[in-house]
Amino acid sequence: MASDSHRRASVAAEMEGTLLISGSLFPYFLLVALEAGGPLRAAVLLAVYPLAALLGAAFSSDDLPLLAMTFLSTAGLGLGDVAAVARATLPRFFLADLRRSAFRALARHAGGERYVVTRLPRLLAEPFVREYLGADVRVAGMELRVVGRRFTGTVASPGVAAGADQSLQGALAAVLGRDRIVDVGLCSGDRQPAFLQLCQERRVVSTPEEAAATPLPRSEYPRPLVFHDGRLVRRPEPLACLAVFLWVPLGVVLSVTRLLLGFLPHGAGLLLAAATGFRIRGGGLGGATAASRRRGTLFACNHQTLMDPVILSTVLRRKVTAVTYSLSGFSELIAPIPTVRLTRDRGRDSRIMESELACGDLVVCPEGTTCREPYLLRFSLLFAEIAGEVTPTAVRAGGAMFHGSTVRGHKWLDSVFFLMNPAPWYEIRLLAPVATGGGAGGGTSSRDVANGVQRMIGDELGFECTGLTRRDKYRMIAGHDGVDARSAAAAAAS
Repeated sequence: MASDSHRRASVAAEMEGTLLISGSLFPYFLLVALEAGGPLRAAVLLAVYPLAALLGAAFSSDDLPLLAMTFLSTAGLGLGDVAAVARATLPRFFLADLRRSAFRALARHAGGERYVVTRLPRLLAEPFVREYLGADVRVAGMELRVVGRRFTGTVASPGVAAGADQSLQGALAAVLGRDRIVDVGLCSGDRQPAFLQLCQERRVVSTPEEAAATPLPRSEYPRPLVFHDGRLVRRPEPLACLAVFLWVPLGVVLSVTRLLLGFLPHGAGLLLAAATGFRIRGGGLGGATAASRRRGTLFACNHQTLMDPVILSTVLRRKVTAVTYSLSGFSELIAPIPTVRLTRDRGRDSRIMESELACGDLVVCPEGTTCREPYLLRFSLLFAEIAGEVTPTAVRAGGAMFHGSTVRGHKWLDSVFFLMNPAPWYEIRLLAPVATGGGAGGGTSSRDVANGVQRMIGDELGFECTGLTRRDKYRMIAGHDGVDARSAAAAAAS
């Protein structure tokens, strides 16, 4: 009975500095300003933050920088835009900073009432808390004023004027209700946040003597982090954010230069791209190298960025045709290889792909969309039905500063952002060809072929195969199915 009583004890945990290793709030407000408001708003926040922090320190007030960041990052923005950033961008950064000992301490109280107390606006923290810490966990944080579904940039919840630490106590008291207390309060080090006055017992999950706080490893995430959005790769602390803004002018010049190099002969383009810091590695296994020399080869690759077919063409040192669903006009204009737009009508798309394959090499990305994390989405079956043989192609790509894909941002700038990285890299590995029977109308089923190719690529890359689809990604990040109006109209007309 004692253990059952302990398991069901209520618990409250401070988010910044306890559940999260860092107590800094700036990165999260910066991400909201950048992703929901744009680079100009983010630049203003970056410029004003040091002054607000200095004034706050001079007057011994935590409120001034907090209120300044809240106003500059949210004022005038739509409720849906900020909520989308909280749902699709912030959780990745929260997870990367999640303290293992604090997470385990909170998880041990599953079954009892659990609360997370934060200085962030509740809207920013709640999607992460509900998704990864538990759907039953309640969030106590600031409430923002909204007028006409737009934020005013001011705080509606009481208690902030009394100090940020006192506001935590007020926020928790508002969630708990009148005359209620929590059994256990989790905190870190020697800190005594005011909300602990509402807790019967104070429990320390980390001490100042710890050499370094240990983040929760990916293998222990409560659920996999497969989809996320946002351009920045690394946590935007003030100095790191300043470095990004200072890099942008040079990055734009470098990106345009690298784009133009794609139109040079493959050998020269490869050498000059390497001179700019763009690393491209290619290789083949078994009979893949011989297959890659044949004309009319069908390549099926996992999807990292829009540049996958271009880099494959560079590695093969010959033109390949890429099939797409919703490539922007700008991306088609800057593509140094032929592109063919599909219609989402299965019969028509099959005929288009067969026709292109009869004329030369064809590359398809059966996932239908990019995935940034080490997971493979479900492969479409269509590629396994149009040829007698397919060459699986394992692709990895990355950069230290910008992601080369987005859902809610400007997709036509995806390649530009990827090439703005100081040292972007690509790895292409051609695997052993797989017989499909598609060209002969028999043999292994197309589903088995698609799943087999997915497993081959996953094993080569060390990625986990999933049954998730493009639709799942867009529903999670953008709240719709990810089908543009032109494609939908074409499919309906057919």
